[in-house]
Amino acid sequence: MFYLSEQFFSIQGEGKYAGTPSYFLRTGGCNLSCPGFGASYEVNGETRYGCDTYFAVDSAYAASWTKVEKSDTLIASLKKEFDVLGYYPHVVITGGEPLMYHSDKVFYAVIEWLVAEGIAVTFETNGTIAIDFEKYPAYRSCIFALSLKLANSGEPEEKRIIPKALQAIAGHAKEAFLKFTIDTRLVETTAQREIEAIRKILPDLPVYCMPVGESRDTIWKNDKAVFAFCMKHNYTYSDRLHIRVFDTTQGV
Repeated sequence: MFYLSEQFFSIQGEGKYAGTPSYFLRTGGCNLSCPGFGASYEVNGETRYGCDTYFAVDSAYAASWTKVEKSDTLIASLKKEFDVLGYYPHVVITGGEPLMYHSDKVFYAVIEWLVAEGIAVTFETNGTIAIDFEKYPAYRSCIFALSLKLANSGEPEEKRIIPKALQAIAGHAKEAFLKFTIDTRLVETTAQREIEAIRKILPDLPVYCMPVGESRDTIWKNDKAVFAFCMKHNYTYSDRLHIRVFDTTQGV
């Protein structure tokens, strides 16, 4: 059994495959809270701060999540969606933190089906959860967008950087790349030092950097600094197309 906070068809907005038509499965729940990020939202009159997908992270929203208890039910739903499209889109499994469910029987059965059908699967993950690739070989056929959290997340380093988990993914997955969310303040302080420390763990993975922002206005406050940062250090700049186009709208 696992939880989905939403599922929808859209275009990838960030990272290596930005611009690719994709079907998104967003799981509910996360092992990090990232209180340092600037997204604000209200829960029972209380203002909270954290992840820009707070509705898939904060347990206060769990009542709105869908409980998936049978893999066949979700697979049938996906088949119907793909039949309407007339092709198999890339499937992005994001969150929250989707790898919280990686060993769940129902979740893994869905992954096995996607892989068996030859569908490209990308996991958007914070890279803190170790996968046993011998026990769960379907993950070897998946792409991992390692969206590691830096100091601006507000999480302690020992909680957000887990070398064993990262090395397992880099050594066994079909493909992996690093993706960092950076703001102007981090560019001016610790961003380069933090990224290079991570690259010592994962020296062969390409680096994508994108501006912090849960809205167009927030992105505009950070994009030029991140743009210049990428030019200086030979990283790939990643915009956030879905936010540019739809602003704060969910399900895009």
